[in-house]
Amino acid sequence: MKIIDTHSHLWLKQDTSWNGLPIRTLKNGRSIFLGEEVQMIPPFIINGENSAEVFISNMDYAQVSAAVVVQELIDGFQNDYLLEVGKKYPDRFITCGMCDCFCEDVAGQGASLIGKGFKGIAIPGHRLITDNGRVMLNSPKMMDLFKLMEKEDAFLSLTLADGDVQVPEMKEVIQECPGLRIAIGHFGMPTRERWLEQIRLAENRNVYVESGGITWLYNSEFYPFDGAVRAIREAADLVGMEKLMWGSDYPRTITAITYRMSYDFILKSKEMTDEEKAMFLGGNAIGFYRIEDPIELPYIKNMSE
Repeated sequence: MKIIDTHSHLWLKQDTSWNGLPIRTLKNGRSIFLGEEVQMIPPFIINGENSAEVFISNMDYAQVSAAVVVQELIDGFQNDYLLEVGKKYPDRFITCGMCDCFCEDVAGQGASLIGKGFKGIAIPGHRLITDNGRVMLNSPKMMDLFKLMEKEDAFLSLTLADGDVQVPEMKEVIQECPGLRIAIGHFGMPTRERWLEQIRLAENRNVYVESGGITWLYNSEFYPFDGAVRAIREAADLVGMEKLMWGSDYPRTITAITYRMSYDFILKSKEMTDEEKAMFLGGNAIGFYRIEDPIELPYIKNMSE
């Protein structure tokens, strides 16, 4: 089985703000996050650099063939770094560009990013709702971006606000751009009410759902995340396992668990067949992201075994 991570993050330094609150890299894996000091990444990353090389080491150990690197406004714009990463490690990473959706010429930004080589655009949709206003996903400027992406065959990696807040907007986007490949992130936020409304978007042909952050959402119950497995089973019963993909939300989730633990609870589950596990952990992503011949990684035994 080839394992593909469809939701991860990379950055060299966090130095930004969102909704008027700061996000700043500190030391020992900590950051100021919206005014609060938090453990953003594992404490052994003492310089705060969430680099591609450290991630590759984790991927090799966990036997993850490739990863999709998305972006989040809370990490700041990482377009330059991710463009470099994608060119340096094309067999391991598919990197997404990110537009400033609060500006008017979003489509122009998207055209520039695609022209530079990005295969997808990441939009943290839940961050488009702020105290000072809201960018509607079906607004003219955003529709211009989505139509451009559809024309250029660039995929959209999108996270949405809790529940069905932005679902009506996305229904219009999907209707207007039926050929646009869309991956809905955070598995629709299954610990929130009306999360299945996001899952139902995958009833459309080119819309898939990825599970980035699901171990964070079920962190209170912890490993082996039985609630997360039940949510995956419920979503599969609704739209089919062939529309669902695994994502880790690396590196934030591995402050609590190891990278391998972010998917091996699926391997150990008795609620999914071997075929379903293979589809969820990699097979569906290989098709959606058009990954050609993902590498196969050997199992390296732990010294303690």
